[in-house]
Amino acid sequence: MTNQEALIDRIQREAPRPPLVDTFGRAVSYLRVSVTDRCDFRCVYCMAEHMTFLPKPELLTLEELDRLCSAFVARGVRKLRLTGGEPLVRRDVMTLFRSLSRHLDSGALEELTLTTNGSQLARFARELADCGVKRINVSLDTLDPQRFRALTRWGDLGKVLAGIDAAQDAGIHVKLNAVALRGENEDEIPDLIRWAHGRGMDMSLIEVMPLGETGAERLDQYLPLSTVRERLEQQWTLSDIAFRTGGPARYVSIAETGGRLGFITPLTHNFCEGCNRVRVTCTGTLYMCLGQDDAADLRAPLRASESDDRLHAALDEAIFRKPKGHDFVIDRPGRPPALRRHMSVTGG
Repeated sequence: MTNQEALIDRIQREAPRPPLVDTFGRAVSYLRVSVTDRCDFRCVYCMAEHMTFLPKPELLTLEELDRLCSAFVARGVRKLRLTGGEPLVRRDVMTLFRSLSRHLDSGALEELTLTTNGSQLARFARELADCGVKRINVSLDTLDPQRFRALTRWGDLGKVLAGIDAAQDAGIHVKLNAVALRGENEDEIPDLIRWAHGRGMDMSLIEVMPLGETGAERLDQYLPLSTVRERLEQQWTLSDIAFRTGGPARYVSIAETGGRLGFITPLTHNFCEGCNRVRVTCTGTLYMCLGQDDAADLRAPLRASESDDRLHAALDEAIFRKPKGHDFVIDRPGRPPALRRHMSVTGG
């Protein structure tokens, strides 16, 4: 019996466990897992230009990530998103996608997806589709090559666009995520929306979040999406709709483009009341809330025993502490960010 077969056999033999429900009655059905803190970009709102990355022994192995994700699936997680850093730069990451796809085949998992900067998509799009990935998020803040290089510091827009082409050719639905940045890309937001909707892609706008030192003043970058929406409504007809993907975006339809636009507003209008999400870092640290520092170590119970009993006990204790909401504050110039960890560490 192979290690993977033994893992599947153990999961199947374990007695069913209750769903993960916090003290506010919110069921955790959506897990975001960072598979690496490394990235081939250095986006100005996400990372410092010169980052120090984690030593390899601190990272969960791909087998451990599989076991951890499977434990969450056994507790009611229906949507699983792999993130980074940039998840597709993790060596042999496709073996993890292939293994986790068994939960799609069994029906235990509704969706397996990822968030990516698109730089490696041309290489992996077809294989991702073969693993049952039907929808992905691509982070793209501009269509101007020079501006793209400035915002990502290292990125090549041409590779990202080729990756989007490859994903769509493979039958994967692509959604664009763009961070709204004052003085950087705010003038280009309507053009990004037109381009995305013209290619049949949904798009979400995101407010910059005060996580980690990046060498930039977050207050200078911060553009409230309430302001963006007011500007868009001067030229287009926006109608609120009930469409949801399981994440925090609130969607509108735009009559003139025929597409959907999401607003992710952790600062101007938080989305905590219906939060069904938790995040696990590549070191096995569980954050019950993106905007809080409270965390639980899952790596220790994972490595302490071949049984998952200690892991499930740690999950129960952690979800009991899931807070009612985050407390992001950005308008404090000269002070450190609300949280010192970078988005790339938590899972962007």
